[in-house]
Amino acid sequence: MAIDPRIDAYIARQADFARPILSHLRDLIHTASPEIREAVKWGMPFFTYRGRNLCNMAGFKAHVAFGFWHDKVAREDARDEAMGQFGRMRSLDDLPPDTEIVALLAEAMTLIDTGDK
Repeated sequence: MAIDPRIDAYIARQADFARPILSHLRDLIHTASPEIREAVKWGMPFFTYRGRNLCNMAGFKAHVAFGFWHDKVAREDARDEAMGQFGRMRSLDDLPPDTEIVALLAEAMTLIDTGDK
């Protein structure tokens, strides 16, 4: 697992409600593939796969956002109320099941593997 200390620092300076969400997402993302790397882009945590943007997350004053970079990766009940496809998340209960996130990560990695842009 390629850990970037800037992501540790980013999570540490977020609001109390946001830290568990961001940490859980980070851990889940890294379970999807040992090839996933961390970066900071546009001031927020990004995760890359084989050198391409895979997904990103961000903590805001009152919510957390998470989403996939590839526009073909979407949830059936995607919400447009915030950046990403998961709406405004304020607690771990707002996250979909881990299995759904892992399946979307696999879909996004497959798109990268097949060269889909």
